[in-house]
Amino acid sequence: MPKVYGTGVFEFRHPRAAEYPLPADAAAAAAPDSKGPASAGGAASITLLDIQRDRLTRVAAEHWGAPAAAAAFDAGLVREIYATELRVEGRGRKTVPLHRVMILEVSQYLENYLWPNFDPDSASFEHVMSIILMVNEKFRENVAAWTCFHDRKDAFKGFLWRVLKLKEEDRELNMAEKTNYLLFMINAFQSLEDELVRETIIQLVSLKLWHTLSFGRLQMELCLNPELVKRWTKIKRKEAKEAKKAGQTCDASEMLENKFLRNLIEEFLEILDSKVILSGQDGGDESVLNESLSGQVDDSCVLYCERFMEFLIDMLSQLPTRRFLRPLVADVAVVAKCHLSALYTHEKGRLFAQLVDLLQFYEGFEINDHSGTQLSDDDVLQAHYSRFQAFQLLAFKQVPKLRDFSLCNIGSIHKRADLAKKLLVLSDVELQDLVCNKLKLISKEDPCSGRRDFLIEVLVAFFEKRQSQKDAVNALPLYPNEQIMWDESLVPSINYSGEGCLALPKLNLQFLTLHDYLLRNFNLFRLESTYEIREDIQEAVPHLHAYINNEGDTAFRGWSRMAVPVKEFRITEVKQPNIGEVKPSSVTADVTFSISSYKPQIKSEWDALKEHDVLFLLSIRPSFEPLSPEEAAKSTVPERLGLQYVRGCEVIEIRDEEGSLMNDFTGRIKREEWKPPKGEIRTVKIALDTAQYHIDVTEVAEKGAENVYGTFNILMRRKPKENNFKAILESIRDLMNETCVVPEWLHNIFLGYGNPSAAQWINMPDLLETIDFKDTFIDADHVLQSFPDFKVTFVNSDGTENLNPSPPFKIKLSKKMRESSHALPGNLTTKNNMVDDDGSQKEKIIVETYIPADPGPYPQDKPKQNSVRFTPTQVGAIISGIQPGLTMVVGPPGTGKTDTAVQILNVLYHNCPSQRTLIITHSNQALNDLFEKIMQRDVPARYLLRLGQGEQELATDLDFSRQGRVNAMLVRRLELLGEVAKLASSLHLPEDVSYTCETAAYFWLLHVYARWEQFLAACAQNQDTPSFVKDRFPFSEFFSDTPQPIFTGESFEKDMHAAKGCFKHLSTIFQELEECRAFELLKSTAERANYLMTKQAKIVAMTCTHAALKRRDFLQLGFKYDNLLMEESAQILEIETFIPMLLQRQEDGYARLKRCILIGDHHQLPPVVKNMAFQKYSHMDQSLFTRFVRLGVPYIELNAQGRARPSIAELYNWRYRELGDLPYVREEAIFHKANSGFSYEYQLVDVPDFRGRGESAPSPWFYQNEGEAEFIVSVYIYMRLIGYPANKISILTTYNGQKLLIRDVINRRCKPWNIEPPSKVTTVDKFQGQQNDFILLSLVRTRFVGHLRDVRRLIVAMSRARLGLYVFCRRSLFEQCYELQPTFQLLLQRPDKLGLNLEECTPFTERPLEETGNIHYIAGIEDIGHLVNFRLEHLRQMQYMQYYAPHANAPPLAVSENNADATENGNAGNGLHKVKDGMMEENGDASDLVTRNKMEEDIIETKGDLMQEENKMDDRNPEASDTVMEDKTVDRDAEAKNKMEEENTEAKEKMEEENDEPKNKMEE
Repeated sequence: MPKVYGTGVFEFRHPRAAEYPLPADAAAAAAPDSKGPASAGGAASITLLDIQRDRLTRVAAEHWGAPAAAAAFDAGLVREIYATELRVEGRGRKTVPLHRVMILEVSQYLENYLWPNFDPDSASFEHVMSIILMVNEKFRENVAAWTCFHDRKDAFKGFLWRVLKLKEEDRELNMAEKTNYLLFMINAFQSLEDELVRETIIQLVSLKLWHTLSFGRLQMELCLNPELVKRWTKIKRKEAKEAKKAGQTCDASEMLENKFLRNLIEEFLEILDSKVILSGQDGGDESVLNESLSGQVDDSCVLYCERFMEFLIDMLSQLPTRRFLRPLVADVAVVAKCHLSALYTHEKGRLFAQLVDLLQFYEGFEINDHSGTQLSDDDVLQAHYSRFQAFQLLAFKQVPKLRDFSLCNIGSIHKRADLAKKLLVLSDVELQDLVCNKLKLISKEDPCSGRRDFLIEVLVAFFEKRQSQKDAVNALPLYPNEQIMWDESLVPSINYSGEGCLALPKLNLQFLTLHDYLLRNFNLFRLESTYEIREDIQEAVPHLHAYINNEGDTAFRGWSRMAVPVKEFRITEVKQPNIGEVKPSSVTADVTFSISSYKPQIKSEWDALKEHDVLFLLSIRPSFEPLSPEEAAKSTVPERLGLQYVRGCEVIEIRDEEGSLMNDFTGRIKREEWKPPKGEIRTVKIALDTAQYHIDVTEVAEKGAENVYGTFNILMRRKPKENNFKAILESIRDLMNETCVVPEWLHNIFLGYGNPSAAQWINMPDLLETIDFKDTFIDADHVLQSFPDFKVTFVNSDGTENLNPSPPFKIKLSKKMRESSHALPGNLTTKNNMVDDDGSQKEKIIVETYIPADPGPYPQDKPKQNSVRFTPTQVGAIISGIQPGLTMVVGPPGTGKTDTAVQILNVLYHNCPSQRTLIITHSNQALNDLFEKIMQRDVPARYLLRLGQGEQELATDLDFSRQGRVNAMLVRRLELLGEVAKLASSLHLPEDVSYTCETAAYFWLLHVYARWEQFLAACAQNQDTPSFVKDRFPFSEFFSDTPQPIFTGESFEKDMHAAKGCFKHLSTIFQELEECRAFELLKSTAERANYLMTKQAKIVAMTCTHAALKRRDFLQLGFKYDNLLMEESAQILEIETFIPMLLQRQEDGYARLKRCILIGDHHQLPPVVKNMAFQKYSHMDQSLFTRFVRLGVPYIELNAQGRARPSIAELYNWRYRELGDLPYVREEAIFHKANSGFSYEYQLVDVPDFRGRGESAPSPWFYQNEGEAEFIVSVYIYMRLIGYPANKISILTTYNGQKLLIRDVINRRCKPWNIEPPSKVTTVDKFQGQQNDFILLSLVRTRFVGHLRDVRRLIVAMSRARLGLYVFCRRSLFEQCYELQPTFQLLLQRPDKLGLNLEECTPFTERPLEETGNIHYIAGIEDIGHLVNFRLEHLRQMQYMQYYAPHANAPPLAVSENNADATENGNAGNGLHKVKDGMMEENGDASDLVTRNKMEEDIIETKGDLMQEENKMDDRNPEASDTVMEDKTVDRDAEAKNKMEEENTEAKEKMEEENDEPKNKMEE
């Protein structure tokens, strides 16, 4: 099959690029994206010029820049840079000067200077620390960090050992250096997939670590794990032998790799105990702390402690690092000491306390550390009781004072408070003896062993009953409340810089158990949706303008589209708790509100509320006086909004003013009885979150808190597409409560353990040895090309050789192919290329040709055929996909991922007709593309079903929704029964046999099948009579209306083949009728639809969101499927990939799933996660597909693209292993012709500052570049004037701000001329998965590269164009970027000024691609503007002359004169006349425009401005700063109108001067 990758080392470490605002304290050196709008052009922003003038930039150019590559290494320079630029002193939270580190990292300080000159033996402390800082910065920016180390593997091992020994060197590290050192260790342990890092770093957590355990703890662990005793003894013997050989005493606990982690932990505990809270003398003048705010807490130590908690959490949440480290963490009692520390309860230690709780959770995680098996609740409970009973027995025997305790029942004393109370009877000495000597929980040498509170904490923590994880999750409210929403350590704001840590779980390579996987995803998904809800609240509430009225109540002056004041709120019912629970089983309430003040459109939005929609109840109570600016700056967001409480709820039903039910989908109201809603008052019956209600009521009862449910005064809704979080969270929680079974063959790989290729088809049982490929191969040559490494032998069904083979083919997989995936087609290994031409060494592969059964005599009976000539790699992917197991296909842009997926489905359907397949995609668009292609293959439409909201967008007359399929089946039933009646009539039988499907079935058995059997028996005896079939066929009269005569009467065999085809047609009719029978018996539409989904459909398609939303329904209906195919799987979140695997109940404890086919491209953009912190810190944007690739799971990479010109494909094919071109793009004429009007098919265009500025940011992250916007729109107008169709051009950009700006410029400049806008103006991220002939791309940034540094975004941007790609950017910035070098080196081989061919005036040219023609270089933005304005003015004059010509013959004369001028001036005049029919239509009949007088033109321009402002109002989003844009646009319009004629005159003169040279050349 094709080359299968993924089993070797792969440099795939987080290729996400960060884009962070710099901290405010960077002052003059801060990046432009610091803190909000003010930074856009102020003194605090930094320009590219500043960077170029910077001292570090000059040093870089001198010592390690490209010209100075051979300069001698200066160790003193490294020391100086570290001392003056990188080292941080003081007690702040800043560990590195971020701006200086960024400049050094961008200048390739690590790749070109530090690493090439690193010697493990002689390198200085500063040299090692500098490398550590550069690696940390790469991780912060989420670019590949370890790539440059792979060329010197031995030196890298030496470097890691130097890092480990750094703490033992004479040099004392300050707190910032210790934090940076710790961060490096965190990053190293998060990179265990990199073999280079893993080899050294994994030694720190081996069994040898137990040398540092206290004697008692070591004995306890060996008793609990007897299987380790032998291994432990062997290690000790080996060490003793080595020590004896070296003539030294054996003290393994002093070996560096053994004691490293213990030393690190003890250092942390010392800092926590003595340095976090400063003593009086430490708080002198040198302290950077603000005494009034922070007391005497050392912020640098707090950050170190937080980072250390993150380090331990990471270590305990991966099995390879957890296994031997957890006993050490318990032995040192880290959690107990953290709980008792001053920082844990300090106001500045809030994040630290949350991290300690997370560490405690992972320390006691319900897993067997050594086998990796998850412990059930029952296992945990039994272990708890066994442990407690042993303690009681020990107390009874050896501690007389605890005699009462030892006789108590466990249920009365295993809670924390009860247990601590019982231990009060012991004295300090007795307690120490019990904990250290008898129980051996900690060592007597521990410095805290004399503290009573510490000993009790250790004892209680070890023996108390912990709440089960399942119970904890079930008790958690699904809706966020106001406390979680504005907790920055849980839900950080958008400007997370990547410097600090957060109390969030991480998604990395490995998970402890399925429960751990679900729990991490549950928490992250919940917090991500919380962030989005918080943003919506902050957007909606200010519009209400809340104030306190004269009565002292809250009132509202304003209005909001998404939030409405509540007239009345009352709880109507609180049901009793279910058995074993404390929370109510349900809580319902009625909310009444008025929609009288809204416009009809917004009223209809509120009236569209339906069952299961999620709403939010807000309690707003503003302050009496508006907050002063100083108070507002210090206050929190809820204080500024006056927000007291937030509670979520779910709609049960909605009623109008008269109490009539609205939007009922349950069938209670019949369609004909429906009436439009009455009045303006609406009452919504809602279900509150029972867990949250129980918490609130308990607070009121126990603490006298305010009753939240009496304060609500606002009801808020959200956009339906963004509001499905609750259903997904419920699905995840349901999975946690089930014993969820991932298929056994996938389980270990899914968690990240075991052999990565274990789930590959060659390692699976029940392989399909012979595969019927149906229409996969076009001809016999196609088979030979698809299996170049095998000797292909074609045989007939009887085993004889076939010399003239033709499809279809059945292929028996060879032994070599089944044993090694590298033998798949497309894997052109060196060994196979050396095989002799006669193929003597090649293994034989048997291809059987067969004659398919005649499908029937009618045209509609003929199966649809595949026309795609699949490449060998695609054939390999198809073979892998139809075999059981996990198939991963990487599909680079344009390589036919969808065609491959469709063929897998097609072949799978024909080879395993009884199996059902589920198709999942990320977007409706991709699902519809896939579905439309399946419909063109030989899969009957009755077996296809499309679920979700996107089915109405399918480009087909057929309806593939559940309702549509049911209706189609009922219509088909009537058609088939009509055919049965016709058949009965032809057999001269009563036609009542066609009354129902049941009568038709009897008719088939008694009359049709019986006649056929009699006919076959007669044929067997008369094979010598050529006309026998024609004379005796029993159904000739029925088939009398066929387009061609069925029988010739000349050959018995041919006629018999045709007769079998006719019978096949009849049997298909009755088979379909049998399938329709259920629809006859089931009467309700819902029952029929459910039957269709669960029994009838063979291929069911839906989006991943729909699967997550409807999981409960699927389980309830008994939905089943055998195969899962997932398209766009690299764009789907981990959890949204996992849920579709579990949409069915397990069968006898086993999962039914047989195949999982993941198709995607991890080199393109990942799933969208809106909050930067979840994306960067928690890696929430990691897809399952990407994780599998990182784990080394084998994958097939498609290797031939058929989208773009080969030259354009070179801009991105470097990122893929062997991406070539299909013959189509090499041979098709369109790919060999140049782009008319352009000298090059792709170009980088350097855009200078426009009006003295480059990029700007009216608000954070909202980047714009006016110069690039004007340039791109000018080029677009130029293309349209030549005659390029608007639907063939797309304008892309990398930022939303620029997208909106370009749309504004298009409105301003194109609408007055009736020039149609391009097919798409959007961001690169939104355009993923789409393509167009011509792409104009704006990269926006001029100061820092920004998020285009993510190579995946670059790949998407470069791979959207088929024929032409023009990139507008700041050359000097992007050519420096290390990650983007391969693409920009190619782009910069061509001039960076836009090269136009002004002689070409139509969209068609015969100029070959290699020829540039007469190049006219565009000098800048003004130059292209003059050119376009001149051509537009010329068009205006031409059309005036056409319109006002006095005679019919006059226009041609006038036009021909103009054509002469046009040729002379190199403009579009004559081209426009030649293709005027097309252009009139394209440009919206521009001739109407020129007949208007100047007043009408002014009116048009004014209307354009108004429409532009309205569009901006519609498109407005929280981040947009459209007000600034509007003012700017109006100014530009006025200026443009006043100077239009002057510009046109100047342009004409300029163009005549510029085009003299081309004209002279043409004359010569």
